[in-house]
Amino acid sequence: MIVPHATDTPVPARTVRKAVVPAAGLGTRFLPATKATPKEMLPVVDKPAIQYVVEEAAAAGLDDVLMVTGRHKRAIEDHFDNAFELEQVLAAKGDAVRLDAVRDPARLADIHHIRQGEPLGLGHAVLCARRHVGDQPFAVLLGDDLIDPRETLLSTMLDVRERHGGNVIALMEVAREQIHRYGCAAVEATEEDGVVRVTGLVEKPSPEDAPSAYAVIGRYVLDPAVFDVLERTPPGRGGEIQLTDALQTLTVDGTVHGVVFDGLRYDTGDKADYLRTVVRLACARPDLGPEFTDWLKGFVAELESGEGVVRRRPAA
Repeated sequence: MIVPHATDTPVPARTVRKAVVPAAGLGTRFLPATKATPKEMLPVVDKPAIQYVVEEAAAAGLDDVLMVTGRHKRAIEDHFDNAFELEQVLAAKGDAVRLDAVRDPARLADIHHIRQGEPLGLGHAVLCARRHVGDQPFAVLLGDDLIDPRETLLSTMLDVRERHGGNVIALMEVAREQIHRYGCAAVEATEEDGVVRVTGLVEKPSPEDAPSAYAVIGRYVLDPAVFDVLERTPPGRGGEIQLTDALQTLTVDGTVHGVVFDGLRYDTGDKADYLRTVVRLACARPDLGPEFTDWLKGFVAELESGEGVVRRRPAA
């Protein structure tokens, strides 16, 4: 199932209005770039990765966003705040385009911040949001997974939640040899195209032990009942409280559905995938794409001919 592309139709009123964005990771795979800069603030073309995630939430009608951060993440708070001095400079120059770009992050939603005191896993990060979320259903969006802005995966998941209640997770079919990188779902079909009932979940199984090739990707719509389960969930793989383990408990009640997604998804948690993400999104930009694509074609042609090899100056 390909989730339909976004349209200009109004966002329907929903019972889910809150989103939680865990952003407390150390970003060790991107050191030294992330020594002093949060990994979520690494630029994807000309916006930090986390802004794409908040834009996705806002586009789906979620107007209350809680960032669960850690130490040294102040840059995230600053990015989604007003920058009065910078705005005044741009306004004085009459630079309306850049002024709007600077103001946009603070206008996307009502954004809150809370710190995860200890790095105890995704399940613990979600549990940190309990007081803010209360007894309302909510979405969780992971910053390492970017969904192309033209897709409507989150809106589809929210629609499934409206019809079925309970919990909804995003699934994507991957190669068997890659399933060990993800949570994996055992599923059974429903009468709805692209919607499955999740009957079991296991965190990062070996290919031979995986119940399917359906990987859990970083989008969830959760019932507040998940908090009580997380409270009782012991540390699992890696000594961390795993959200997958809590959702496995809830599959026993038949309250977990999956939306199968085969649209455009970008993984920015890996260096090579991060670079591919930047190239793909740059090529899709109307202001950058045509010129950049022409250059890219020429560069690839040079590589194939052997002329694009980086030449180093000889040592002195």
